Amino acid sequence: MALLKVKFNQKKRVKLAQGLWLMNWFSVFAGILVFSMGLFLKIDHFVPNSLILMGILSCAFNGFAGKICYDSLDPAKFAKWKPLLKPYLALCCVFNMLLFFVALICFLMRGSLESTLAQGLKNGMKFYRDTDTPGRCFMKKTIDMLQIEFKCCGNNGYKDWFEIQWISNRYLDFSSKEVKDRIKSNVDGRYLVDGVPFSCCNPSSPRPCIQYQVTNNSAHYSYDYQTEELNLWRRGCREALLSYYSSMMSSMGAVILLVWLFEMSVMVGLRLLHTSLESIANPEDPECESEGWVLENSLKDTFKSALENLKKLGKFNQVEAGAEGAEGEEGGKTPAITTVS
Repeated sequence: MALLKVKFNQKKRVKLAQGLWLMNWFSVFAGILVFSMGLFLKIDHFVPNSLILMGILSCAFNGFAGKICYDSLDPAKFAKWKPLLKPYLALCCVFNMLLFFVALICFLMRGSLESTLAQGLKNGMKFYRDTDTPGRCFMKKTIDMLQIEFKCCGNNGYKDWFEIQWISNRYLDFSSKEVKDRIKSNVDGRYLVDGVPFSCCNPSSPRPCIQYQVTNNSAHYSYDYQTEELNLWRRGCREALLSYYSSMMSSMGAVILLVWLFEMSVMVGLRLLHTSLESIANPEDPECESEGWVLENSLKDTFKSALENLKKLGKFNQVEAGAEGAEGEEGGKTPAITTVS
């Protein structure tokens, strides 16, 4: 028994074709939206690249389907698309499975996103001081704007800045004893201080920002760096960015699921249009009734048939391999030659 079997007359087929044509163009705009979301994320991760690819494929598939639906109104024009419809619908199935997979990833890839953000922040902080190096000169401004906008400091916290040299050598007085001692005391020869960039300062603090000698209580009046009055952002930027991007990706996942449902309805409609046009008993009478369906047999029977075809294909490959092996053995035999004296 066919799945979702529907009877059509000429009027219903025309309405279905026109509706699908319109839906396909809406799907093209949805593909542009998915593509734009991938560009908007701006992080080196699997999800943005997948969104960009899915957006491009959506525009291509739905633009092509829109052309098919438009030509289906004319039997002469539709005839050239008939051989391509089954392969096209198979590709649509694969595309929709990939789109659903990307939607799931948007909800499930928090752990991978966290490691990506942590590594990116670590590299950004490492290159913070390289304001004179081509390709890295923008990093200081990027990190500063990030810490100001997201009200965060460092990767996991403000103490991360104590472990890297974030002050450029051009601003260090190497004739100073303090600078020499700090560099010599470090195995890697770096100038490390218990200080942070100005962008870590909390402007809501009632006292001027203490960004140098942060852990030295005696260097500042009425100061204890272990109290809650520390006027630096306590939250790390990894946590802040993870919260921001996780929320954004969850919203994007919901949008992509809606796009997927829309794409599935378009694919089902196109399948109904295809089968209703294929099943017209008299092609010379376009006004006659016909039947359309999504699957020619039930879901269970279709699944069984697919498994049987796969088994037959496997057996066919085994037979071919066996035949090739037998031919090889026969070719390798040396015929016996008997000489009669």
